[in-house]
Amino acid sequence: MKRLLIVHHTPSPHCHAMFEAVVSGATDPEIEDVEVVRRAALAVSTSDFLNADGYVLGSPANLGSISGALKHAFDCSYYQILDSTRGRPFGLYLHGNEGTEGAENAIDRITAGLGWEKAAKYVVAANKPNNAVLEACWELGATTAARLMEIEK
Repeated sequence: MKRLLIVHHTPSPHCHAMFEAVVSGATDPEIEDVEVVRRAALAVSTSDFLNADGYVLGSPANLGSISGALKHAFDCSYYQILDSTRGRPFGLYLHGNEGTEGAENAIDRITAGLGWEKAAKYVVAANKPNNAVLEACWELGATTAARLMEIEK
């Protein structure tokens, strides 16, 4: 069975709604043989990253970048996962009331360094997530999980 790790920082109701939509998509009954593991960014471990086959990352965009919690998750695990996780698919959702470009750039730099492959278009929202944003989050979760179904066991 493949494992999808959702690493999230959900300090607001808006981030939480996006997270729940991602989880709903990733756990859709049509997704087979993919275990979905959810970890708060401050609780995720190096072994969580190593034991996963793909990732969805979720964060608010704070002060022009990803949350300190998500940055901390990578600060604590980056070198330990650097060579072992190359080529793994990932997705990203962000919530920011101001520009999110810095947060997107931060994730681009981190995942490029790790050699991860973007599985789907990033989902970026401002203000309260509307139905279109929540649907895009659902698709992000489903697409990333379905991508794992395609990987040889």
